[in-house]
Amino acid sequence: MQSTPLGPVPTKSNSARPLLDIRRIYTEETSANSHRGRQIIDRWPEAELVRVDSHWQIPELHGDERNARRWVRIKTEALVLGEKKSVAVRPNGRSADFIAPSLANGCAMACAYCYVPRRKGYSNPVTTFTNIEQIAGAISRHASRQGPKTDPNQCDPHAWVYDIGENSDCSVDAAISDNVRDVVDLFRDLPYAKASFATKHVNRDLLDWDPQGRTRVRFSLMPAETAKVTDIRTSPVAERIAAIDDFVAAGYEVHVNFSPIIVADGWLERWAELLDQLADGTKASTKKQLACEIIFLTHNERLHEVNLGWHPRAEETLWRPDLQEPKVSQNGQVNVRYRVERKRRYLEDFRSLVAGKAPWCTVRYAF
Repeated sequence: MQSTPLGPVPTKSNSARPLLDIRRIYTEETSANSHRGRQIIDRWPEAELVRVDSHWQIPELHGDERNARRWVRIKTEALVLGEKKSVAVRPNGRSADFIAPSLANGCAMACAYCYVPRRKGYSNPVTTFTNIEQIAGAISRHASRQGPKTDPNQCDPHAWVYDIGENSDCSVDAAISDNVRDVVDLFRDLPYAKASFATKHVNRDLLDWDPQGRTRVRFSLMPAETAKVTDIRTSPVAERIAAIDDFVAAGYEVHVNFSPIIVADGWLERWAELLDQLADGTKASTKKQLACEIIFLTHNERLHEVNLGWHPRAEETLWRPDLQEPKVSQNGQVNVRYRVERKRRYLEDFRSLVAGKAPWCTVRYAF
């Protein structure tokens, strides 16, 4: 795998605090001694190295709700290095055909509704997986076995789509290591496959990578007024929209995620304004290739309780028992989603809004 100089650590445009200011690197032994691990450690030479047996079990970072008030500090100052033990490719069939093995887990951003902390525990800073050769090899072998895609579907009419960022934000991960670039380069040479990832961070270093249309970047969008409350430490929505044309010009396929859609007073009016901003902020060539995903909010009972310890204002919008109903997930956690009949009506209203305001934007997936 190549080694290229990484750009500056990204900062949030409207905050003086950097997104990453690594003070401690928790690392498994094998990761510390790996080529990728050494690259990352050398990037923050002043950081304290803390050896751990498993990236999954670090009590001061994971699984302790008392960390809620330190949530952002942990995400800013801590980085974990580990090995991805399972490099299996999983079927999906919704946003993507397949879920690739994760390049990382966790995030330096702190969206109040994020599902990833439900699995690993609370603050969940970035864990970068250093066995990138194994991960890339598994993707390459799987893609080679698929052959040409003969039946178009909602994921893509021609290519097998692999989501490479299920448990992290690849735009942030790309500021930590070359993992994301290695995989973007890999897909450039896979004739029947395409990478895909969603992001809420604008990392313009990616514009120099020459993906040649084999990577789909999905910029997640929501009304700016809502994002200021729920999308903590992310790039402002206006900055995300402003980047779309540039990413298309750089050779990426660019889609948008209208996600999550949060129902509150005046929500459709705010989304109408956002669709106008998207129309005004993108060129005709961008609109011609643009498609969207529509994803309504799913929240989590335990995360709601934790959020009350660090960001109760967000819960005024996210936690709406008058509109939501419980749904037990496969792992036994209690999630909440908009009641079925209400959600059906909300989705119809939103689809009509998109059809009227942005008829050039194909709805590729809705949930």
